[in-house]
Amino acid sequence: MFRRRYRMQKHVFLRIVGDLSSSDNYFTQRVDTANKEGISPLVNCTTTMRMLAYGMTADAVDEYIKIGGTTALKCLRRFCKGIIRLYEQVYLRAPTQDDLQKILHVNEMRGFPGMIGSIDCMHREWENCPKTWEGQFTRGNKGTTTVILEAVASHDLWI
Repeated sequence: MFRRRYRMQKHVFLRIVGDLSSSDNYFTQRVDTANKEGISPLVNCTTTMRMLAYGMTADAVDEYIKIGGTTALKCLRRFCKGIIRLYEQVYLRAPTQDDLQKILHVNEMRGFPGMIGSIDCMHREWENCPKTWEGQFTRGNKGTTTVILEAVASHDLWI
């Protein structure tokens, strides 16, 4: 159920929460001046993952998790910057020549010679697209403006 809801395995999510907690003070639970406990790292990351996984707005998360819209957006920004800082060198970089050779070899053994990775893409509706850009982002005859999100993955990213 966790994987379906957050679109990742639970241990990966907990690793991200732990890494963010140890590297960014924003993702630690603190006590405020009124001696009240603040938002926990799990709630911060859950908020962000719900917004990313479902394309939810900050206001919609507010109703579900009881975090204000401004706080949810700040959390999203800090989360994204933290993910880039923490994982850029390993996961968010261009492959080296050795990486490419290894990927090509593995995919050839799996019956896909010459394949580097698989590409998936989706159209997300862009409700607030500026009028001057509508022509560039309109898809087909439907008249809706969309942005295309693409992801490239290899077989070993799930480890």
